[in-house]
Amino acid sequence: MKIYHNLSEFSKLDNAIVTIGTFDGVHFGHQKIINQLVQKAKADQGESVILTFFPHPRMIIDPENQDLKMINTINEKADILKNLGVDHLIITPFTRDFSNQLPEDYIKNTLVDNIGTKHIIIGYDHRFGKDRQGNLNDLKAAGLHYGFTVEEIMEQDIHDVAVSSTKIRQALLAGDVSLASDYLGYPFSIFGRVIKGDKIGRTIGFPTANIFVEETYKLIPGDGIYAVTVEINSAPSVESLATDQLQTSNPKLQTYQGMAYIGQRPTINGMTRNIEVNIFDFNQEIYGQDIKMNFLKFLRHDVKFTGLEALTVQLQKDKEATLAFFETTA
Repeated sequence: MKIYHNLSEFSKLDNAIVTIGTFDGVHFGHQKIINQLVQKAKADQGESVILTFFPHPRMIIDPENQDLKMINTINEKADILKNLGVDHLIITPFTRDFSNQLPEDYIKNTLVDNIGTKHIIIGYDHRFGKDRQGNLNDLKAAGLHYGFTVEEIMEQDIHDVAVSSTKIRQALLAGDVSLASDYLGYPFSIFGRVIKGDKIGRTIGFPTANIFVEETYKLIPGDGIYAVTVEINSAPSVESLATDQLQTSNPKLQTYQGMAYIGQRPTINGMTRNIEVNIFDFNQEIYGQDIKMNFLKFLRHDVKFTGLEALTVQLQKDKEATLAFFETTA
């Protein structure tokens, strides 16, 4: 899959089969649409193109709303899409100027002149252009003029996609990572860099790696303890994913079992929300390295204990529960 950070980087195709959307989560509903896109491109001897936007349009249209959190960062999304057989991913910077294009200008400039669209697969309720004036009928009319066809994704399919995205976010915020994974079709994950903490975990026999997530828009699951797998040296970037030498696996990748903690550490009167992971059977220094945590099971809610001794007793129980979970899934 080739990745472009701007429409100006993209060379117009002779037979582009296109779909458009934010595809947050790239869950089962999205995958159904993308598979439809890929199969259509193969059948028509064309090339599949996904046009997506970053930042998310709502972040630009309503910048004061800090409640919007994404299931995937843009790098995570690209990492997932590359495995679905898509030929081209265009990540278009979404700006107010871009959003203020007239619908007819957007169709001509973006879909026709820049991409070379011959067939577009789009939702029945897709809106575009200034004040979201453009709609499916406008696309169909333009298609007759410019020589592309429009395939409508029916209302029920769009409804399923919208509901799934909402349900995934709700499940994650409630800590139900198992349900979220069922909707996604893969484990929810967090990518971050290991930073130095206060090393309290070491003093009680449970050293943790503190994780810094740079993307403030990334959705973080609800507070609590989770069974996770940890992949070290595993941070995707759209730059690395776009190389022709892209490998399907990282030969340096190491995977471990562990238990993650999300919360404010009430037992020591913590003031900030932390993301930490105790990696089992691991004693290496990994400060500054990138890791990926795959969330597999919620174990318990965050609790304030009477002191570090009581916390240590509970952490041992948490570890036993985590190991038991991995034994049942082995």
